[in-house]
Amino acid sequence: MDKYDGYFEFYYDPKTDKILLVVDKFNQEFLYVNSLSAGVGSNDIGLDRNQLGNSRVVKFERRGPKILLVEPNYTYRAVSDNVDEQKAVEDAFAQSVLWGGTLITEEDGKVLIDVSDFLLSDAHDVSGTLKNTKQGSYTLDKSRSAFYLPRTKNFPGNSEFEATLTFTGTPSGQYIKSVTPTASSITVRQHHSFIELPDDKYEPREFDPRAGFFEMTHYDYATPISESIEKRFITRHRLEKKNPEAAVSEAVEPIVYYLDRGTPEPIRSALLDGARWWNEAFEAAGYKNAFRVEMLPEGADPMDVRYNVINWVHRSTRGWSYGSSVTDPRTGEIIKGHVLLGSLRVRQDYLIAEGLLAPYEEGTEVPKAMEEMALARLRQLAAHEVGHTLGLAHSYASSGEGLASVMDYPHPVVRVEDGKISLSNAYDDKIGAWDKVAIKYGYQDFADNVDEKEGLNSIIQGALSQGLSFLSDQDARPQGGAHPYAHLWDNGANASDELLRVLEVRKVALNNFGENNIRMHQPYAKLEEVLVPVYFFHRYQTEATVKLVAGLNYRYALRGDGQLVTKMIAPEIQKKALDALIETLKPEHLALPEPLLSIIPPRPMGYDRGREVVTLRTGLTFDPLGAAESAANVTLSLLFNRSRAQRLIEYHARNQDQPSLIFVIDKVLNSTWEASHPEGYQGEIQRVVDNVALANLMALAADKDASDQVRAICYLKLMELKGWLELVSKTTKTDSQKAHYLSALRKISLFEKEPVQFEKPELLNPPPGSPIGIMCDR
Repeated sequence: MDKYDGYFEFYYDPKTDKILLVVDKFNQEFLYVNSLSAGVGSNDIGLDRNQLGNSRVVKFERRGPKILLVEPNYTYRAVSDNVDEQKAVEDAFAQSVLWGGTLITEEDGKVLIDVSDFLLSDAHDVSGTLKNTKQGSYTLDKSRSAFYLPRTKNFPGNSEFEATLTFTGTPSGQYIKSVTPTASSITVRQHHSFIELPDDKYEPREFDPRAGFFEMTHYDYATPISESIEKRFITRHRLEKKNPEAAVSEAVEPIVYYLDRGTPEPIRSALLDGARWWNEAFEAAGYKNAFRVEMLPEGADPMDVRYNVINWVHRSTRGWSYGSSVTDPRTGEIIKGHVLLGSLRVRQDYLIAEGLLAPYEEGTEVPKAMEEMALARLRQLAAHEVGHTLGLAHSYASSGEGLASVMDYPHPVVRVEDGKISLSNAYDDKIGAWDKVAIKYGYQDFADNVDEKEGLNSIIQGALSQGLSFLSDQDARPQGGAHPYAHLWDNGANASDELLRVLEVRKVALNNFGENNIRMHQPYAKLEEVLVPVYFFHRYQTEATVKLVAGLNYRYALRGDGQLVTKMIAPEIQKKALDALIETLKPEHLALPEPLLSIIPPRPMGYDRGREVVTLRTGLTFDPLGAAESAANVTLSLLFNRSRAQRLIEYHARNQDQPSLIFVIDKVLNSTWEASHPEGYQGEIQRVVDNVALANLMALAADKDASDQVRAICYLKLMELKGWLELVSKTTKTDSQKAHYLSALRKISLFEKEPVQFEKPELLNPPPGSPIGIMCDR
């Protein structure tokens, strides 16, 4: 057999394709990580190359001839010197035995076991992921699976195993069919890591919800009854000054990240530059050269725990990027930072630039600004994802605080200068003020004479005094979200003002849109792909603006820190936001120029419709009314959200100056159904918007999860609209408008008879937006 010396000595038998492991560390804990080193290549399925799986503390236990791989339960523990107290908690909560095997032979306290079945199992749950994403029912075929020796290695502190796994079954989803040569046979590679746990010299740092770090939680049943048993600590790398007393010192061991060697230029340089921004934050925390980014050494394995790696990952469609880590579940110490950057992200930003600039005029050099914008976005993306692997969470208030953090989601800042679109300074080019605060909180090394708790609180209080704040994911989502300043892909301190500005940018871009938006010798039908990010350019600022309606300003306030706790949004700000949202529904904003519509033909053979273009109701031909329906539904589905409707009722009841749900519904109906309808193309768009408004209002009235009063008010407004329609339909002279009114009357009458049976019509939605330039989850 081939012998591999290292952390766990093991042998490979080439005759039987088996791995035999020497266990000499019984009851000694180590870290077990499973991952996927060769993936499927579909963002929608989510099985990416070099994707990390779970990190578990495990240990081998012997029970006679059986060897068990046991995972202790570190969520519940007793941090105590009393062994019996520790044992009482250990026995109270379940542990997990991940695998069991039988010894082959033993010698001098060492046991030889066959771990082949364990290493060739579906530890990453590939079959479960395929099932959950509705791609088919697959099982592992061990006859088509084998160990992959180029990535099976041993090191002093970690043992690495890799296997080629083949899953067979019946495909049922299009995603898996689009990325596999034979969809009934899916072959990937799975990696297993046995990692020596770090020593006990790491000092966990207390979690503060205001500081911007991810938390690690456990329950300590040895805690005095006067204190909470729930303990929270941040996740972070170990970093210590050589001289803690010095204001600036080199680190005992710097944090070094390595970039995937498969990254091409000029992307390589952009990613290196962006990731290196973090060194400025560490310098502000008192470190010298404590954070570095280098190319991965030739021959190094990116799954090796010794390397923090920025991976360049290819997929068949654009998608998410991730910043994850291998973390010690006992303490929160990050052992390995691991970034996955989707390679198609840069092409999406380039596409946005193509749509905005219409750059392909014959005989004119293509502007460098498009590539510069895309690379600027990649720098920010590299900094953002590395930030996650340093322990930092999303910071969504930062776009309204002078671009204070790269941990926000940035929308390109596009301006109109002398009637032309400008992409200069579309993205920030540096670390933000909040990022420096967060790194100080997580990594500053305090001198012995400094009380750490007081020092950490002083960092946060100093940030608050500068007008900096931290708000994260749950506060930023538009569906039911209430915070006026925490948004995804927004810009500016005033959401509604920025929405109106973005609409003007969009107007200029659409007026300029034409054949110069595609390269020479491309099919005219390709204009559709370039059109989508321009036509829906306002969608994220719309999401930000809608959160002002029934919004609530608040902070992660602690008693005594002087922060705002909660405050309703001023009525005039909400009404201004509502006016801006109504603008997005007007035909003049939703109509496309006639010269553009005349040069978008049906798709030619070989250019199938994908999900990156608008959905059609017109068969093969481009559907401008369908595009308008999709855009209107963005605004109205968010405005008529059940949580927002309930807050409108509550806030108005508490303060009569606050806009009510009745006020909002009346505003929408007055601006749609009850407004004058223009002739021709814009008139048809207005009728489309009317129907989107009615569908969303009826859906809210029938929403079983909405409160009784929300449904009652919506029902009242539907009955009032019905009465208005009955009157106006009698005097309407044009057939189109009369048909429109009578159709609405029929819908409301059917709803009135069977509201419980109502099903919202299948309105058209925009093509996928996320990620427009960044979208990631940890």
